[in-house]
Amino acid sequence: MESFHALALTAGILVAFVLLVLIATYRNSFKVEIPPDVDQPAKLRLYHFMYILIGILAKNLESLGITEEHTLLRLIADGLPASRDSKLFIKDLHFDEVPVRIYLPRVPSANKRRGVLVFHGGCGIFGSIRSHERICRHIARKSDSVVVSVGYRLSPDHKYPAQTLDCLAATVHFLKTAENYGVDPDRIIICGDSAGGTFTASVCQELANRRDIPKIRAQVLIYPLLQALNFNLPSHQKNGFIAFLSQERAVYFVLKYLNKDCSMKEAILAGSHVPESINLKYRKWINPDLIPEVFRLDYKPPLPTSFLPQVHEETKELFETRFSPLLAEDAVVCCLPDTCIITCEHDVLRDDGLLYKKRLEDNNIKVTWHHIQEGFHCALGFFGYGIFSFPSSSKIVNHTVNFIKGY
Repeated sequence: MESFHALALTAGILVAFVLLVLIATYRNSFKVEIPPDVDQPAKLRLYHFMYILIGILAKNLESLGITEEHTLLRLIADGLPASRDSKLFIKDLHFDEVPVRIYLPRVPSANKRRGVLVFHGGCGIFGSIRSHERICRHIARKSDSVVVSVGYRLSPDHKYPAQTLDCLAATVHFLKTAENYGVDPDRIIICGDSAGGTFTASVCQELANRRDIPKIRAQVLIYPLLQALNFNLPSHQKNGFIAFLSQERAVYFVLKYLNKDCSMKEAILAGSHVPESINLKYRKWINPDLIPEVFRLDYKPPLPTSFLPQVHEETKELFETRFSPLLAEDAVVCCLPDTCIITCEHDVLRDDGLLYKKRLEDNNIKVTWHHIQEGFHCALGFFGYGIFSFPSSSKIVNHTVNFIKGY
């Protein structure tokens, strides 16, 4: 027994030592700003600390050739399995070879139900049907909808734009076969968070002028990434060192998603990947002056930077509307469905949502906007975990459900 205690103590000391070494070695990685008005700041700080430790561990395991960095991050992002739900019939299927999970309320309905397609977030690198299990179940139950969660292929195993193409294929299949699942094809809504919001906006744009299939009724964009030209908007500056998705990590994940050299991160942060001609072309849509003044307090315009043609050539995908839906022409935007946009104050991507809101409204698209003052990026991912969740997580889901119920 004494030898067991001695072994446990030795193991504990060793683990503590390794943690201290990692913290000392990667101390800059732990630099974070937790605003006092963010949702449950102490809990957020703890979760961020754990997230960074896991990220550091993943990087070291990859450097040792044990496993790839994204493999461990995917495991964590998937969360814990959900318990059985007696109110829903849940089945795994394939829509045009894309894996999906469908959630159908067990209670019979006199009329065809609305359908909700869900594209999970995770930078296109992690996240899954399982990571959004609790969210999809809640939406299906509370809105009495048939929910389809799309398990699109992930980068870097499958290169961009495989993710958007999978979402598009699954959407078209559902629009064509909706009645097989008791769904009214004219009442289908698409919902996505973070990168899933990017895919949602992109799919709605690609289908905007299709005449051979029913039209998407509405879209829900939850703290979406909608452009990659300017990473120095007011929200990037204000939340540059915020938990989970800092200004730097946003660009890092963009490059990882596209399988690009991450050494270009500083150049993209500075805006050196954008030629002056493109800056001038899109200034009418991507401009700090277009953001309401209340969100521009203490904003300082960045210093001019030199254009780097090589970086531009290497990152041309960033200028495609499939990656940056905010760049779509008015002829496309004016045909988009009713939209719900949910932004969070403590999120580097806040202003992407605000700029898209303005573009939609300028094109006479009906927009419902909810701003979570205490919210932060990734808040949705904690939904359904009881005391381990955040009030802002529930707010986001409740706003989503209430919007869906209006259709």
